[in-house]
Amino acid sequence: MGLLFKHVFLLSVFYIGFVLGQRSTYIVHMDKSYMPKAFANHNHWYSFMIDSLTSTATIDKPFRRSSTPAARLVYTYDNAFHGFSAMLSEEEAKALEKAPGFLSAYRDRSVTLDTTHTFEFLSLNPDWGLWPASDYGNDVIIGVIDTGVWPESRSFHDDGMGEVPTRWKGICEEGQEFNSSMCNKKLIGVRYFNEGVKAGNPNTTLTMNSGRDTQGHGTHTSSTAAGNYVEGASFFGYASGTSRGMAPRARVAMYKVLWDEGRYASDVLAGMDQAVADGVDVISISMGFDGVPLYQDPIAIASFGAIEKGVLVSSSAGNEYRIGSLHNGIPWVLTVAAGSIDRFFAGTLTLGNGVTITGWTMFPAPALIDDLVLIYNKNISSCDSTNALSNIGRGIVICENGSVRNQIFYVSQSNANAAVFISDDVNVFEDSEFSYPGVVISPRDAAVLMEYVEKTKVPLGSITFQKTFVGTKPAPVVASYTSRGPSPSYPYVLKPDIMTPGSLVLASWIPNSPIASIGTNIELIGDFAPLSGTSMACPHAAGIAALLRGAHPEWSPAAIRSALMTTANHLDNTNGYIKDSFFNYDVASPLAMGAGHVDPNKALDPGLIYDATPQDYVNLLCSMNFTKNQIMTITRSSYSCSDPSPDLNYPSFIAFYGNGTAGVLVRTFQRTVTNVGDGKSSYKVRVEAPDGSKVSVSPTTFAFGEKYEKQKYSVTVEYRGSINGTVTFGSITWVEDNGNHTVRSPIVVSPMIPVW
Repeated sequence: MGLLFKHVFLLSVFYIGFVLGQRSTYIVHMDKSYMPKAFANHNHWYSFMIDSLTSTATIDKPFRRSSTPAARLVYTYDNAFHGFSAMLSEEEAKALEKAPGFLSAYRDRSVTLDTTHTFEFLSLNPDWGLWPASDYGNDVIIGVIDTGVWPESRSFHDDGMGEVPTRWKGICEEGQEFNSSMCNKKLIGVRYFNEGVKAGNPNTTLTMNSGRDTQGHGTHTSSTAAGNYVEGASFFGYASGTSRGMAPRARVAMYKVLWDEGRYASDVLAGMDQAVADGVDVISISMGFDGVPLYQDPIAIASFGAIEKGVLVSSSAGNEYRIGSLHNGIPWVLTVAAGSIDRFFAGTLTLGNGVTITGWTMFPAPALIDDLVLIYNKNISSCDSTNALSNIGRGIVICENGSVRNQIFYVSQSNANAAVFISDDVNVFEDSEFSYPGVVISPRDAAVLMEYVEKTKVPLGSITFQKTFVGTKPAPVVASYTSRGPSPSYPYVLKPDIMTPGSLVLASWIPNSPIASIGTNIELIGDFAPLSGTSMACPHAAGIAALLRGAHPEWSPAAIRSALMTTANHLDNTNGYIKDSFFNYDVASPLAMGAGHVDPNKALDPGLIYDATPQDYVNLLCSMNFTKNQIMTITRSSYSCSDPSPDLNYPSFIAFYGNGTAGVLVRTFQRTVTNVGDGKSSYKVRVEAPDGSKVSVSPTTFAFGEKYEKQKYSVTVEYRGSINGTVTFGSITWVEDNGNHTVRSPIVVSPMIPVW
């Protein structure tokens, strides 16, 4: 068998020696069932394939041997999916298509990163609810796929932690400035994967060849998910208090796959593959791949293998803000959008007449701005150039009608001591960069300031800094940067799923990378940093999912996702609909926030869940316009397409109409709910139909006789609105007769978007 395989395969690649070109890394997916018995394991099989390519080229025309490095394996994969990555020429990759068991291959690609008080904002507390029910996530293992970790951070000390679970199979891999003793009972594993980045940059020396974090991103995300308690945390006096992650007693395993020298899919795949093999319970991955179909998306492929093993994957929605820009729109993962926190970082402007105005600032020092003249010149009030401000003297200059970030830079080049920036730009409140003494006040509050300046001969002002207010309203608000659905990779499942805090999240940072600056030449370091992005939202969801896994170890990843979605809150802390900061504070669409803002304590007891098995996802894939090999690239060879179905049992609904198409859209969905409440219960449906639509549900009532009983229902959406490109939305809510549970699912009616 082995000799026959070699003969056939060598013939298929015989011509390569004539046309060897520049090699690059390819990711190759294989059907492992085709492995000849002559090979002891898949590693030998894959190595034989690559050796055959190289030897054939050499034998054929040795005098024409290319100076390009020989074909070689980069990684082999056998847990989250089957296959390998290798340095190949285009011709060699094409030749592999004739190899027995070949499914698909594509070039390695670059991945996009999605860059204290949140536990209180989410109502997590030690007396009742999800924290005590899960024992704070004790012994649940969160695998973080990221830039590495700073093990000395106080968030990773192991005070109060018990022994490492015996089921853990991971290691603490040594490397540059990193030894195995740096792991402990909190940070139980660290591995690093850089064969992809080295293959893509063969002459590059890695700046930190170990699991140590050089960018800060991985330290921040992992401490957000599961950091231990750290007293006295703050950002230069802002947000001071005791820091902790969502699951403070969960274990952290870091898989470093992103490097200063590059971010490669092959390394990401290797990290996820190893995390599954090591025995993590939850994966947090704050990155994504844009513009690729599911069967070429490394996160989609590896996460399918993860959910087969019962591992929930939490992923970020992306930071591209536009409708249809969302990545990680993968039906079997949890896709997380970002929102604001009810916290305001402030400075106080006190006028000479005693009137005070509270404004936004994150200037990182207690600057002395006391009784200085307020300077306002309408001709230069935009503060938009160094030239315009060249004649400004000492005092507090007033700037308006411009970009605050640009104005900060130009004012810092002038003789002014400080500035007041008049702006309602929502991006200001999502950015911690504030390198010059000043405050941002709203145009509404500016009326008081301008009246004082105009009527006073020598107007004076003072500014104090480093103030933090919590409980601000309205909150949460959908972040301006968060990517909106529908997902181009698969729009027929509504994404994102939920929203969690993502703006100015305070978490651990690395001590050798600046987190703030004063002026243009003073950089500041610290142990904690406030960052914004769906990267920060994703680990919140991962930590909460770990808590749910601890409280309900019998729940599948789909059940956990369902509990998070159906209990999410679509109202803010004023009891009004959550608003979208990017769209002028209009009511937020589920395309921006999914089912709503996460409510961890309600998710502990959701009443009903929408469950799904790996076979259900296979049935979904089989209904798509994918080839057999494309489907097997994701599923491997464990499943058949005997029952294809486009109707996944998902806790949300999305229907599309075509722009310019006449007629009525009619879409019917089938769903199955499982009673996870205790004993008997009964529910009635409540429908809020999207504008222009009629929504029918059958049946309209449920009566459950016991726990884990399942019942089915159907939903028909008839859209009769105008075909004008608008998105409308509503909901279906199952309300328990005794009022103990409300199980809500969003509905979206949307114009169709292009599919990747």
